[in-house]
Amino acid sequence: MRIPAHSVCTAIRDDIVAGVHERGSRLTEELLARRYGVSRVPVREALRTLEAEGFVVTRRHAGACVAEPSEQEAADLLEMRVLLEPLGAFRAAQRRTDAHLKVLRGLVRLGQERARQGNSDDLRSLSGWFHETLAQACGSPALRVTLTQLRHKIAWMYVTEGPPDPVEHWSEHGVIVDAVARGDGDRARAVAALHAERASAGHRLRFGSGAAGRAGRAGRVRNAQHPVNMPSLRP
Repeated sequence: MRIPAHSVCTAIRDDIVAGVHERGSRLTEELLARRYGVSRVPVREALRTLEAEGFVVTRRHAGACVAEPSEQEAADLLEMRVLLEPLGAFRAAQRRTDAHLKVLRGLVRLGQERARQGNSDDLRSLSGWFHETLAQACGSPALRVTLTQLRHKIAWMYVTEGPPDPVEHWSEHGVIVDAVARGDGDRARAVAALHAERASAGHRLRFGSGAAGRAGRAGRVRNAQHPVNMPSLRP
């Protein structure tokens, strides 16, 4: 059975974000195919996609390598998110479906419950699902893809500290959903903008030009592996 290139792409991207493939390291088709248990064809397609997304660059005499974004490029990502997430919330208020609203409300209820319990691991996953669902609800495939790629790249470049007050953080999620449910795009955009700005304050660069940056890179995980031919892999 041929493994889809998008599954291989997801596995390689996840490992880049986790630090398995370090910044600047070479990505050879043969080794990647062996690592993920696939042929070189889907690996080649995946590398082209990842290059378009900014995770991979092609260098003369070296081939495909993990990109090494600058601190300015990383800062630009946070600024883009602060601008685009409110737009997504505004569009969601206009275009969301009942199914989107049901999922968003369920995530808020669960997030508020976990916040009161102090379960930070669950909260991180739930927050990701919340923002992914909100992006889907905006009804714009281009904006949804852009927001998803932003989240992936921010997770790669930054260590994210949990919000100082998780209960308040999830209350803001609830306010966004209430505005979306009412079709109040201006309110949804305003609350989402404030929420994104507050979240950006909890991000710390994983890399830098000095010893701290090198120490951060040295401490990354290097042994995770995604067997892309397993049925549990998300598409």
